[in-house]
Parts: sequence; structure tokens; C-alpha cells
Amino acid sequence: MFAVVMAYQAEMISTQPQVTITNYTITTGSSDWSSNLCDCCDDCGICLCGTFIPCILGCKIAQDHGDTCCLPFLPGAMIALRTSIRDKYRINGSICDDWIVMTCCPYCGICQLAREQKMRG
Repeated sequence: MFAVVMAYQAEMISTQPQVTITNYTITTGSSDWSSNLCDCCDDCGICLCGTFIPCILGCKIAQDHGDTCCLPFLPGAMIALRTSIRDKYRINGSICDDWIVMTCCPYCGICQLAREQKMRG
């Protein structure tokens, strides 16, 4: 008929396994932008480039971030780039904030991104 093979445990277990509890503290390490949105006069070179040839400054920001130079020419891409840079440097804010800045003050927003990248290396 059916043969059942059962394993035999030679050692007797006399204690139960113990549970170890470890506490971890997670810090976000969030920071703010190194310069305000309207601090364009902090770096006159970036300010002039952002005012007169913002597409070139946008290309440089994208390339320094590791993206293609064509990124500034795609609709909504500068909002995504700002969000990505904010996440990379753990800067406080939201996607909604990024949208508002890049829609209402795109030149100031591009200059702020360039200053941030320059400051953080």
C-alpha cells in the first residue's frame, strides 16, 4: 500500500527563537534651493544667457544633468527636468510648484536651475 517515510529529528529543541527589534531613524535630508527664484543678479552670466538665449542655457542644464540637448524643445520637458533636478538634490517642493515656476516664470526658473547646478557642481 502506501509507505510513509517520516524524518526523525535527533536533537531536541529546548528554546524558542528570539526576536530582535532594531530601531531605524530615516531622515529625508531635504534642503531648499541655493538661491531664490528671482535672484538672477547672483550670477550675471547665467542671467544674461537665460534672458537672451534661454534655449542654449536649457541645453546646457539638460546636458549637465545627463539628458539630451534636445530636451528643452519638448513640451513640458523643462518641468520634468526641474522635478528631476529637485529630486536629485533633495530640494523641498512638489511637481505642482515646478509646473507653476516653469509656466509662469520660465526664464527665472531656467536661471535658478543653472545656478543650482553650478553651486552643487
